[in-house]
Amino acid sequence: MNSNIKGVVLISVLLVVLLLSSVAVLMGNNYLISLKRAAYLEFQTTSLNIFRNVESLALKKINLELKFNSASINKQNPLLTNHLIFETDKGQIIGKISDASGCFNINALVLKTKDNYVENKKASASFRKFMSLKEVDNNLVEEMIDQVIDWIDLDSNPRAYGLEDYFYSGPLNNPKEYSGQRLFVSINELKGLPSFRRVNWKIFRNNFCALQENSEFSININTLEIKDAYLLSSLFPNLPLNDAEYIITYLPKEGVNNLSSLSKLFPSMDFKSPNGILNFSTKYFNLSSKITFEEFSSESITSIYYGNNNNSYIISRIYKGIKMKTFLLHPDNESLTT
Repeated sequence: MNSNIKGVVLISVLLVVLLLSSVAVLMGNNYLISLKRAAYLEFQTTSLNIFRNVESLALKKINLELKFNSASINKQNPLLTNHLIFETDKGQIIGKISDASGCFNINALVLKTKDNYVENKKASASFRKFMSLKEVDNNLVEEMIDQVIDWIDLDSNPRAYGLEDYFYSGPLNNPKEYSGQRLFVSINELKGLPSFRRVNWKIFRNNFCALQENSEFSININTLEIKDAYLLSSLFPNLPLNDAEYIITYLPKEGVNNLSSLSKLFPSMDFKSPNGILNFSTKYFNLSSKITFEEFSSESITSIYYGNNNNSYIISRIYKGIKMKTFLLHPDNESLTT
């Protein structure tokens, strides 16, 4: 065999070896990806089951606490301070219950009548004062109020600064959609209203919520933090922001049980003619659950309502997906609503 033929055979053998090596590498990568995918799916299934168990424990804990102590919920209440914590060999499960009523309920801007939703003038007054404290232009505030009401109400008649279906489904709006004709279920839905897109979104993310009970704007004063002074000030027409900050700072740790006790503690403050309800307890809670196991972690947020029949119910769930040390498997939240 001459040298040329030997060279061709050698090159052919090397190409075959290279091809087989590439196939082996691809098969190995696919195998590792399959293993990782299986691990993700197994952890996801396990975490979802654990979240349901933590929710069940939280419901029992809320029912037990409010059955005997529903008149007042403060920041030192065991319901809010004693977290649900479970240790495992390679991880941890933590469930934290918090008061979900320390926010401005956007659904309070309307009142339900027999045939429609109409403006709640008291809540609108609180909204105007809140946005004024945040230095938002008055004309823009009126647009926000009218657009919220038009989005919720059941008719097709636009208010002075409002928008109905012809705007959301018109050629200038993308994507094409219609007004909800229902209460908001998430404050993120406000991003679909043009007026809200012109205001710093942090204002709404940090201070607003969308609770389904829309009768009045109400907050629990006993669990407010100093950052919530804007909410407290906006509830009372004649309560300046600095007075609201003073009240929250020097409110007793055990809280107060009624407005009379609050007035005695702060006799110089004006608590007359509130544009909503000042509560001293709450019926709305958030359960924040987190599971860590080896390099994986997963979180969820559950909204809970304590009803008039002395039982608590799950309103909604938000599953935040699986995280690893350096990346998030599901960057977009998956909303699970019941």
